Amino acid sequence: MTESKATAGYFRSGLPYNRSGHGSCSLIVFQGLLPENKPQPKLLVRFVRLYKSDDYAKMIREEFGGPIDVIGVSTGDSIDQHFAADHPDQVRRLVIHSSAYGLSDEARRVQMRGAHLAQKRRWVKAYAVMLGPLLPDRRVMKYMYTPILWLASLLLGLLAAPKDPADPVITIEAEDGHDFKDRLGEILAPTLVIAGERDPYYTQTLFRETAEGIGNARLIIYPGMGHPASGNQFGPDVLAFLEQARR
Repeated sequence: MTESKATAGYFRSGLPYNRSGHGSCSLIVFQGLLPENKPQPKLLVRFVRLYKSDDYAKMIREEFGGPIDVIGVSTGDSIDQHFAADHPDQVRRLVIHSSAYGLSDEARRVQMRGAHLAQKRRWVKAYAVMLGPLLPDRRVMKYMYTPILWLASLLLGLLAAPKDPADPVITIEAEDGHDFKDRLGEILAPTLVIAGERDPYYTQTLFRETAEGIGNARLIIYPGMGHPASGNQFGPDVLAFLEQARR
C-alpha cells in the first residue's frame, strides 16, 4: 500500500473517518460510534438501521473513487459489515477490528445503563459506566486504575457532555439493535477479524462466529489483550493481511 499521511474527515452523514492513501490505494477507517458525531447525530439512525441505502456507496465513489480497503473499529464496524455485504464492489478488503456481528449481552446491559443515565444528564456517572469495562481484570490493577477512571469521567462529563442527551441514546440504541449474524455469508471481500482475548464488549465466541460466518476470513486473537486490540504486533498483522490479500 502506498504510504500517505493519514487524514481525518466526515461523510456528509456526519460519520467520522480516517483516510490513508489515494484513489485505488485508499484505506478508510470507520471509527466507533461516539456521541460527538457531527453535524447531525440523529442521522446515525439512518446509517445504523437502514444500511441498504445506496447513498453510502455513492459517497464512497464520489469521495474516494472506490473500491477501498476498510477497517471498522469497535462499533464503527457495524456499518462496515452492512456496507461490505450490500456493496461488495466497493470493498476490496475488510478488517473487523475489535468487533463482531453483535455485542455481548453484558455489553448491551452496560450500554443501556449508560443511555439511561445520559437521558437524565448524569454525564459523569454515564461516562464512568461506559468506561468501566475497560478497567483491568486483576483486582490490584483495578483498584489502581479506578481513580483514573473517575477523573476521566469527571473531565468528560464537565467538558465533553453532548448538548442533547438524545444523541448518545440514539447511538447506543442503534448499536444495541445490531445483529448481523445471519448475513455474514454475504460479505465477499477477504476479511481479517482481529481482537483481544479479554475484550469486555465482545466475547471470543462472538469473534470466532463472526470469522466462521464469512467465507474468506482469517481470525487473530491476542492473548491477554483488551479493547481495542493494539500493541506492537497489531500494525504488522493488519498490513501483512492487506498486502497478502492484494496479491
